[in-house]
Amino acid sequence: MAKILVVEDDQHILELVRFNLEKEGHTVQVAVDGEAALACLQEELPDLIILDLMLPRLDGLELCRRVRSRNHSAHLPILMLTAKGEEVDKVIGLEMGADDYMTKPFSPRELVARIKALLRRATRSDVRLGGPMQVGELTIDADRYEIRVGGVKQDMTPKEFELLRWLASHPGKVFTREFLLEKIWGYDFFGDSRTVDVHIRHLRQKVEKDPGNPRYIETVRGVGYKFRDPEA
Repeated sequence: MAKILVVEDDQHILELVRFNLEKEGHTVQVAVDGEAALACLQEELPDLIILDLMLPRLDGLELCRRVRSRNHSAHLPILMLTAKGEEVDKVIGLEMGADDYMTKPFSPRELVARIKALLRRATRSDVRLGGPMQVGELTIDADRYEIRVGGVKQDMTPKEFELLRWLASHPGKVFTREFLLEKIWGYDFFGDSRTVDVHIRHLRQKVEKDPGNPRYIETVRGVGYKFRDPEA
């Protein structure tokens, strides 16, 4: 069972989430604002964070950004839970590094299912596969779970690492967004194919000298993406 940090200022929602998670055997830690959540993360890292978007003192998007920007917490799965249902909010949440997104009101059963899926994928992400792969200035080190560009380490979320490693392991092969979504996020992921686009955009910002004219990750219009070795 997992230790889960729930960051939520609505007491009714907080108790509903806590009850259903503890019923599943999880240990639940709570924080009612963003600053309190940061304090909790300084003391001990959870296995997963459930994060409300609208929080006092420090909002959920900024908290998500800070979690992802710190090496010791960058790998943590984050499920955003919010009353906002606008598409733009979902995209912004994913761009900030959230792994999944739910809107209120929600089904406790669906919440538990999504958490199980996130924890299962996080466990898979911990498996190291093979040694370093060198492509141009790009080094993909699966043993260290690191990406380096010109020798400089780049901060990556687990999904960004998995996505880049998969594409680089199959140079020249075109993958649809739907295939990548199932392969990297899993068949039980509740998002849509735009999640892939968001992660590709982040990857290009980190590994491409000119993200607008990428050398490594190419878009195949109307299909998906492929990886190209610029020296091949």
